[in-house]
Amino acid sequence: MASLGFGTHSRLLNEENIDNYVEEKRIGNYALGYVKEGSFYPKYVGRSDIDLNKRLHKHVGSKYKRFKFMYQKTARIAFFKECHNYHDFMNCLDNEIHPDRPKGYNKENLPCPVKNCDN
Repeated sequence: MASLGFGTHSRLLNEENIDNYVEEKRIGNYALGYVKEGSFYPKYVGRSDIDLNKRLHKHVGSKYKRFKFMYQKTARIAFFKECHNYHDFMNCLDNEIHPDRPKGYNKENLPCPVKNCDN
């Protein structure tokens, strides 16, 4: 089975947990979902190229109850991670479209890293 690669712990998706666990103004990836029988099930994957904390706050109050995250060094690396997570879990995600590229990149200078993807 595919792994998100975000470690073992998920947190309740609320303002307090985001502020307690996610640093402001950091690039990173996240997954939103639920826990069943001790396992996290992703339903949405995303990233922030500027402020992961702020991006997660936009999901508070949504249908998603839990989140996982990880920081990245660059927006390019975060895009690659989001693409892998999107393709690995696409059959169970609510994401409707392939991840967008970071600002300043296009399909030619930053192709999806997943083999046989034409996005």
